[in-house]
Amino acid sequence: MYVFRKKLKKFDMGGGVIRQYLGEGKKVNAQHWDMADKSIVKWHKHTQEQFGYVIKGGFKMIIGKEKAMLKAGDAYFIPANVLHEFVAVGQTEAIDLFSPVKHDFPWMEKKGKGKKK
Repeated sequence: MYVFRKKLKKFDMGGGVIRQYLGEGKKVNAQHWDMADKSIVKWHKHTQEQFGYVIKGGFKMIIGKEKAMLKAGDAYFIPANVLHEFVAVGQTEAIDLFSPVKHDFPWMEKKGKGKKK
């Protein structure tokens, strides 16, 4: 399977966060995030493990009780069921992988966001 990002739909998650669904296999899926400066993915947790890679910009992150400042080229691992939060530093792009496959994003869905753009 090949993915051509320019052809993918964009989902406006609200608050300056745009998501593109890159695809999935049987045990993992991938998302592309484009986040405006200072946009926030508020505290949340999920049953999936998460790996992320910062392409551009950066994040002020908290994973559990650990805080870090990530820049382009840095990565993060988030265990299942661990609270975490992201704040974009500058215009930020990142890729996230989730295992098992993740389709819901309750940190935004509660506000009625996630509409196609």
